[in-house]
Amino acid sequence: MQRALAKMQPKLRLVDDEVRFIATWLQHPLKVGAVSPSGKALAQAIAAEVDPDVPGPIVELGPGTGPVTEALIARGVPEERLVLVEYDRDFCKLLRRRFPAATVIEGDAYALANTLAAAVKEPIAAIVSCLPLMTRPLSVRVRLLNAAIRLLRAGAPYVQFTYAMTAPIPSRARRYRITSSPRIWKNLPPARVWVYRAD
Repeated sequence: MQRALAKMQPKLRLVDDEVRFIATWLQHPLKVGAVSPSGKALAQAIAAEVDPDVPGPIVELGPGTGPVTEALIARGVPEERLVLVEYDRDFCKLLRRRFPAATVIEGDAYALANTLAAAVKEPIAAIVSCLPLMTRPLSVRVRLLNAAIRLLRAGAPYVQFTYAMTAPIPSRARRYRITSSPRIWKNLPPARVWVYRAD
């Protein structure tokens, strides 16, 4: 009986996360931007863009229930290097329980420098964003990317996924370069990972 319950635990957690995510989305659809957490294939594709050997903190924006956080840890990022910036108070409580060694900040990712000021004292090794950028005006998206690039170690990635077909922030050849993954069809809805690096 105990073995059967242990096997069911991960599935029950997934269902619980789905319910929690949908409830939050129903209350704040523009802030959450998706009706379910990132799928495993998408989370792994995002984490693959982070090099665990580059020194410095790794910041995740909008981690929600933590599927990308888990993928980053599986990639070899020590939990204590993670700085998780989450706007939703209930998600913050959940993240603190699941990732007790990480730094969880309840704050606004769109005011990035202020939000990270007390927690981050050195150049950032990578910023991973699960924010629903396409729900924001382009000027807000550009401002966020510029703030992120100022905080990143030289050449370090700002990683963003979207469900849209186009880049969430258009190319600006003199400021940064963009690469993207193939469309990840295993995710629902299908998504793409975009990586921005300062030139």
